[in-house]
Amino acid sequence: MQIIANGVQIEVDVQGPEQGEPILLIMGLGMQLIAWPDELVQMLLQRGFRVIRHDNRDVGLSQGFDRLGTPNVLVQALRHRLRLRVRAPYQVADMAADALGVLDALGIERAHICGASMGGMIAQHIAAKHPRRVKSLTLIMTTSGARELQQARPQVARALMSRPQQPDAKTYMAHMAKLVSVIGSPAYPPDPQRLQQRLMASFNRAYRPAGTARQLVAVVADGDRSPLLRRIVAPTRVIHGEVDPLVPVPAAHDLTKKIAGAEVDIVPGMGHDLPLALLPRIAEGIAQNAARAA
Repeated sequence: MQIIANGVQIEVDVQGPEQGEPILLIMGLGMQLIAWPDELVQMLLQRGFRVIRHDNRDVGLSQGFDRLGTPNVLVQALRHRLRLRVRAPYQVADMAADALGVLDALGIERAHICGASMGGMIAQHIAAKHPRRVKSLTLIMTTSGARELQQARPQVARALMSRPQQPDAKTYMAHMAKLVSVIGSPAYPPDPQRLQQRLMASFNRAYRPAGTARQLVAVVADGDRSPLLRRIVAPTRVIHGEVDPLVPVPAAHDLTKKIAGAEVDIVPGMGHDLPLALLPRIAEGIAQNAARAA
């Protein structure tokens, strides 16, 4: 369903009873709400949650910002490296305001917040700036953005920033399958048929590479969130792959050190994805952390 959140049209999916514990799942860069596996949603529903997913602005079925133009990602990344101001069409903080707007539209005062990758960055803003809205915080494969942290190898970063040469389904699926092979979990390779089905569903639902570019520049512009992390008071769990090639594992220990009382779960063999075999562990980690809020 479509709602207005923070003045932006946002596509939202809500499952579970109204009396269930609300949990907002915030997905990462360029990813739609369906990137949260249905199996994980079902595991959370079985644990009594009311599961809320949404498309961030500029992706999926939510409002686009094509009027702001398509940024040159490489130029803005270079400006960041040179410590110059990054010119972003909008900010990660704006996406955090969108997410809070989703809760407002649904009449939810407080919720458990779970963010993956860029979604974890959005979640950090919410938990730091609006502590009374957050029951618990789960951060999956994300980072504070501190400059001194180990970065992805150049070939991994290039794979993330590359785009399909043609806007057709076959080219898109081949491109995304290659990206998954670069950043995914080496110990948990995806079933090829399931991966193809998920990629086709994503392409058929929405394909908006310019929106992904704008989101990426917003992430670059957001910089180091370390000062924000000291303000987080919600029970926090950091879930991170031990062999994540995109956001190396020191980022998880950095978050745990900077967020008071945070717990960490380093998952052997996990990369930068949500493997089917690890969903029970992830769901249980989210639920255990939510229980700390009680």
